[in-house]
Amino acid sequence: MKYRISVLLAFLGFFAQAQEKLTLTQAVNYALENKAEAVKARLDVQNSEYMIDEVRANALPQINATGGLTYNAILQETAMDFMGQSMVIKMGKPWQSTAVVSLNQQLFNQAVFTGLKAAKSTREFYKINAQLTEEQVIEKVANSYYEVYKTKSQITTIDKTITNTTRVRDVIKSLFDNGLAKRIDLDRTNVALNNIKSTRQQLVNALELQENALKYLIGMDINAPIELPENSFEVTKHALVDDTTNIENRTEIKLLEKQSELLALNKKATEAQGLPTLSLSANYGYLGIGDKFPWFQSYPGAYWSDFSSIGLNLSIPIFNGGSNKARIKQAQIDIDRLEVDKKDVRLALDLSLKNAVTQINNSLITLNTQKENVNLAQEVLTNVENNYKHGLASLTDLLDAETSFADAQNSYTNALLDYKLAEIQLIKAKGDLKTLTQTEN
Repeated sequence: MKYRISVLLAFLGFFAQAQEKLTLTQAVNYALENKAEAVKARLDVQNSEYMIDEVRANALPQINATGGLTYNAILQETAMDFMGQSMVIKMGKPWQSTAVVSLNQQLFNQAVFTGLKAAKSTREFYKINAQLTEEQVIEKVANSYYEVYKTKSQITTIDKTITNTTRVRDVIKSLFDNGLAKRIDLDRTNVALNNIKSTRQQLVNALELQENALKYLIGMDINAPIELPENSFEVTKHALVDDTTNIENRTEIKLLEKQSELLALNKKATEAQGLPTLSLSANYGYLGIGDKFPWFQSYPGAYWSDFSSIGLNLSIPIFNGGSNKARIKQAQIDIDRLEVDKKDVRLALDLSLKNAVTQINNSLITLNTQKENVNLAQEVLTNVENNYKHGLASLTDLLDAETSFADAQNSYTNALLDYKLAEIQLIKAKGDLKTLTQTEN
């Protein structure tokens, strides 16, 4: 609850000030508070409390009050032998009313008691499921967040390229105006510049789509403006995998274990249907009869009497055609199938952990290589520019150097995104996605 209040206050300030930056932590927490999947998961947890109340009610006394009013339009007649003579008499009175309070209490019903245990386990199941849902939301938001950063970085790179190409074009134009360059060189440069600007517009369009997707994933109004801080898309020290890393801590495993517990309780409840049940019943009521409508006890012509009974009800199942036995076997099959699923999930989680470690190591190597390529491409571009100014390099060489530098920067941006996505997968494989709600990644 505390983190929900802090998220709400943070975003009230976010919308109040247009210059506020949307960090990854803010985006994740906002999604957990507003995204439909997370909200419904919390409602399922809340609903599980009512499910427990419903099952608990079956073990509590059941008290009911009933009343009835009957008008016997034609009274039943019966023949009786009295002192050797047959007599025909009417049974009852035209009007009859009853008011009864009854109680029923389960004394022994194993199915009800097992159901109560299952309801409590169901509550824990929904809590774990809500945690898994939150982790899935966090993963989607983080991936989308970094996709936006990738495109923003590409736009920044292409802006630099446009600036450099414009500067070169201006130099060539100055040379052309002074008769020191050819028209074809100026035209080729203008064509290259226009192509770069066209590519930039495509990236701007893609960025808008990605920002809208991010806002949808966190449950934010599509029309709300967002701005990401410049320093979030960086290489950070990722948590290393050591001997303490255990897939048994993964939420997926906890959910399967709880599901296994529920299936075991379901089998017990099915078995309990073949056990005897014992309950206590009691009632107390009033019966009123009369020739006229029996309003109340002192009404003339009305006869009232009270009655009560207390009893024990024992039910012993003897033979049901083997249906309960078949249900028990079905319940065991469900347990066996889940064990197969648990084994498969453990293999999958082991695989994802090893792959995440391999991927982040490879991504780091690629990232360092691409960073060196950017520095090298920058040096080549600077040298070619100097040579072109002194007539030692052709325009083709200059444009190729510009293109190589831009490609190197884009490759670095892609490598950086791959690294961040691999980092998310490693955090997920370790079961630590919730840390993204607390600290910046």
